Amino acid sequence: MNERWIAERMSRIDASGIRKAFEMARSMRNPVDLSIGMPYFDVDDAIKDAACEAIREGRNQYSVTMGLPELRAAIAATIARYGHADRDVMVTSGTAGALMLALAATVNPGDEVIVLDPYFVMYQHQTTLAGGVTVPVDTYPDFRIDVARIAAAITPRTKVVIVNSPNNPSGVVASAEELKALALLCKERGILLVSDEVYGSLCYDAEFHSPAEWNEDVLVVDGYSKAFGMTGWRLGFAHGPARIIQEMAKLQQFTFVCAPTPLQTGVARAIAGGTLGFAEQKAAYRRKRDLVVEALDGLYELARPDGAFYAFPKAPRGTASEFCAEAIGRELLIIPGNIFSRRDTHFRISYATSDETLKRGLDILRDLAGKA
Repeated sequence: MNERWIAERMSRIDASGIRKAFEMARSMRNPVDLSIGMPYFDVDDAIKDAACEAIREGRNQYSVTMGLPELRAAIAATIARYGHADRDVMVTSGTAGALMLALAATVNPGDEVIVLDPYFVMYQHQTTLAGGVTVPVDTYPDFRIDVARIAAAITPRTKVVIVNSPNNPSGVVASAEELKALALLCKERGILLVSDEVYGSLCYDAEFHSPAEWNEDVLVVDGYSKAFGMTGWRLGFAHGPARIIQEMAKLQQFTFVCAPTPLQTGVARAIAGGTLGFAEQKAAYRRKRDLVVEALDGLYELARPDGAFYAFPKAPRGTASEFCAEAIGRELLIIPGNIFSRRDTHFRISYATSDETLKRGLDILRDLAGKA
């Protein structure tokens, strides 16, 4: 094969370390897998039935690019509380698809995109695909939003700031005060603020807030996969200023085309029928979070995870990569922090798993900490 067929940008994009862990788990005999951020429960039967009914009815063709009107209307109803006159909605192929469309529609080659370190790995590589430059702003050790640090990182090339709360990988939930200050900073400086809210339904100890509450130009990306166990359905959505949404829809026409029509129908009908509930799963996640915090207390430095289904402890010795290698020797799969960060000091635990697996993993982590 001729190497010049490969685009130069691909040399700046690494294969996901999370996916590598997923493949490693498949090759292990009896892995204790706390690596992948994938809900452990299945899609609710009522939602599956609605989607299957749509398939049997023949709703299997393309939908309009923006998404089914009934699903867009349901989403619009949930964001009407912002009171923004200029806020449109589109359905996307997952939250990842929404974010890719957002960056491709707004970032020019050489534009800078500020991300808060640690950050979801996709932000950096999607920025690269759009031709932009990722500028990380450190949030260690407590993973709080320091607006002064963000302001200091802004240059004439800054086009976008991405914020993610509840955060992947730390599980930290930004406060209303932090998000308000960030929203107002971006508004004052004329910078687009993109808010990744895919874990917004998973806040355990405080109310969820969106920076869109204080800035009408915030672009929000969100989705159903994490809350309702439908990661494979690829159903996300975005809402924000109509002009940006229109440009994203233009790109969707020539990339993803649309989100899967019968699955959009299934979710829309579940919303209309009042069957899109989540209280039981959320309570289970909160209990699992408490198990993690209690088990690691006093053994690991840990910023309290108040949302999502992750914890991000500091490795008790050496680098996080070295510590994760130790854990793999014990059949425990966790993700080193350098997948999400310029640092290699912490590691990510996903507690989106069964109680049995979680307790086995926590026992191993407690044992490993005792060897420090």
